[in-house]
Amino acid sequence: MLNVLLVGNGQCGNRILDAVNKHAMNRGSNVKEAGGGFSKYFSKHNYQSNVQTIAINTAINDLKEMKFTKAKDRVHIKNLHGVGANRNIGKEVFEQQKSNIMRSIEERGDFDIAFVITSASGGTGSSFTPPLIEEIKKSHNFPVYALVILPFREEGTLYLQNAAFMLKELREGPCDGIILADNQYLKSIGGNVQEAYDGINSMIAKRLLFLLDSLDSEMMMVTDLGDFKTVMSGGAGLATIGYFKAENEMPIRTVIQNCISPRGLLFSTDAYKEGGRAMVILKGDKKYLSMEEISTEVEKLSGAIGHVFKGVIVENGSLPEALCVLTLNSAEELESLYEGAIQAIGMEKDKKDRVKKKKEMESSFMTIDGMDPEY
Repeated sequence: MLNVLLVGNGQCGNRILDAVNKHAMNRGSNVKEAGGGFSKYFSKHNYQSNVQTIAINTAINDLKEMKFTKAKDRVHIKNLHGVGANRNIGKEVFEQQKSNIMRSIEERGDFDIAFVITSASGGTGSSFTPPLIEEIKKSHNFPVYALVILPFREEGTLYLQNAAFMLKELREGPCDGIILADNQYLKSIGGNVQEAYDGINSMIAKRLLFLLDSLDSEMMMVTDLGDFKTVMSGGAGLATIGYFKAENEMPIRTVIQNCISPRGLLFSTDAYKEGGRAMVILKGDKKYLSMEEISTEVEKLSGAIGHVFKGVIVENGSLPEALCVLTLNSAEELESLYEGAIQAIGMEKDKKDRVKKKKEMESSFMTIDGMDPEY
């Protein structure tokens, strides 16, 4: 059995972690909507592995909003009511509270793998995540991956520049790999902003849960943690996840095609052009799992990008579904985000310069206070 640590960092990370706990709680039961006043004390999460979850936040209200994560797994870092999207303040707070944060992790034992879930754009999550991973890696040998949510591009200049600097720090640090999900790319899921966020959180949570199960399952064809680590070590240190489940009796080749197509991925990329390595896991009733079709599609992908691991899980009575972990050699969409961040930094600098000039002009006017005109 795998020992897995899931850390939800900041508001976005907290909400996705809560969605993971929700789906882990609900599966295998007839309960449509678990949660409520008592779930933070008595909830039972049906994880296949030994999964420990921790939600970290400087804003107590964000932690209180969580419905499916136990109270003991919510760690409030006291700093008034958040860090206001200011990464410099966030880094200072982390350094001050580092021992408390690390103690909350150490108390849960040792792990085989860890995922830190966070937004790239806010304050607590984007500022805490790089130094948190660095601290974990100082004292542990297990791999730590960052699941990073990119912002809506219209969210503002501060969020864009936060995302760029946070990703830079992660890529230069000891993080074992970055899994990207993009709010901008996924925003068509819901009718309004709240529905879009809820839909994205649920989508990411289901994929992460599928991945954890597949790394700790009895399979007809096996993919394991070692394969995942090999996949994540390929490419440019960046990855994304694709998923698709058939709604009817659909051929497995079509399920695989949809999984690695734009409609199935969490980040905008062409798998055949930008992919580095991949792991494809298939699940469903044996009658859907044609090995000839599976081999054809996997060989098509491996012919374009290189090595592809494949795993097959037989689940009697289930429609076919597929999950793909895809590492990237390049990411055109990420380059576009960086360009936007450079423009955002320029805009913020221009505004500060204008304010400075205005203050200098005002101070010039102040020098005539107490004086009379001379004619």
